[in-house]
Amino acid sequence: MVKMLIGQYGFFMSLEQIIILSLIQGITEFLPISSSGHLAMLPLLTNWHDQGVVSDVALHFGSLIAVLIYFHRDVLNLCRGMLDMFRGKKTQNRRLFLLIIVATIPVFIVGFILKKTGVIDDLRNLQVIAWANIIFAVLLYVFDRIGKQVQSYQNLTTKDAILIGLAQVIALIPGSSRSGTTMTMARLLGFKRDEAARFSMLMSIPTILGATLLALLDLSKETDINIQLDAVMMAGFSFIVALVSIWGLMALLKRMSMAPFVIYRLVLGTALLIYIYM
Repeated sequence: MVKMLIGQYGFFMSLEQIIILSLIQGITEFLPISSSGHLAMLPLLTNWHDQGVVSDVALHFGSLIAVLIYFHRDVLNLCRGMLDMFRGKKTQNRRLFLLIIVATIPVFIVGFILKKTGVIDDLRNLQVIAWANIIFAVLLYVFDRIGKQVQSYQNLTTKDAILIGLAQVIALIPGSSRSGTTMTMARLLGFKRDEAARFSMLMSIPTILGATLLALLDLSKETDINIQLDAVMMAGFSFIVALVSIWGLMALLKRMSMAPFVIYRLVLGTALLIYIYM
């Protein structure tokens, strides 16, 4: 293994590790299988050091750029909605922009508290990841089966936004999956699968952006250029893989249920429990 770069904790991070982390993030961020759980799981199952929250956020930032590009029309409409809000105009774009904000507020508040208290780091362990995968896989399966496919995110109500926003808070638990919990709630509320995925990804924009800004404060204090280069490389690789992943997910959800993701998470959670307790 060729040692290339020094991570933010003083240890060497290899190019191999950067690429693998970027692949994991890009593939798992928008699938309902938990990117944070996979990222936290990797160092726990290998001899690699934990890449840390700053690296995780750099990886998420690459995914954010992929969302902005793939959903550029929706993003432009949300930007128009923000301008309409400042102009005092009551438009559909303004309504959707405000609902995205409403859905995001809970995770900002709870996430900030967990970060400041250090609880968010304590949750990065295999037991939490394993049980979260199993529990939320079952909920995803049940709600996907009973949920109607009638709603579009354009018809989102304030109540819907609050409930999906509260579901996003649960995703602070590694293994529960941000896209998984938000899609689960959206399916329960009767949103079509691809529309549930669309709103989940649009909700990720302010969430990931907020986490990125917090991480940048830590990153700006670093004087070692290699640490900053780590983050840039991971964001770049993650962006490429995430763009392909989004395209594939949106195509698949028009043709199939959530069952393949449920099966994967049940197998993963069970395998982790066997690894832990055997």
